[in-house]
Amino acid sequence: MHETGMSQSQLARLSGVHQPSISQFLSGKVAFRDDQLDRLLSCMGYRLEVTRHAVAPELTRSEQRSWRVHRQLATHLKQSTLTRWRPTILANIERLHGSVYGQPHSRNLDRWGQLVSTGDLPGLRRALTGLDRDSIEIREVTPMGGLLPDTERREALQSVI
Repeated sequence: MHETGMSQSQLARLSGVHQPSISQFLSGKVAFRDDQLDRLLSCMGYRLEVTRHAVAPELTRSEQRSWRVHRQLATHLKQSTLTRWRPTILANIERLHGSVYGQPHSRNLDRWGQLVSTGDLPGLRRALTGLDRDSIEIREVTPMGGLLPDTERREALQSVI
């Protein structure tokens, strides 16, 4: 936008994308799909070219520790273990609902409950191992306590520098 001298309002009028959406995208509050971004860029005389490469995320020590423990837990995740774990997870969700207030924590507890109740193994794997902001935030209020053997939990935590 800087190079083309186009304002958010001008881009909104030209592209049909609402100006508040453009503002939220530019501030990092929302992400556009590639086709949406391509539409905006084409209005400014550019095209989107996507290059894929692996990037190590920048996680805080706490986020790294949480990811390591949850990733280890994911190694055990299958339908039979979820069936065994379900009562403990649902009890943990109930307990956490009594001590957690505000958003996004309450909403994330509800999401955990939905994933567990429906047996959504792919969704649970994403929540346990994902490195996107949504996965990191859902793990901030985890109902998975007491499921991982203590030796595995300690090993996972020791691997964090």
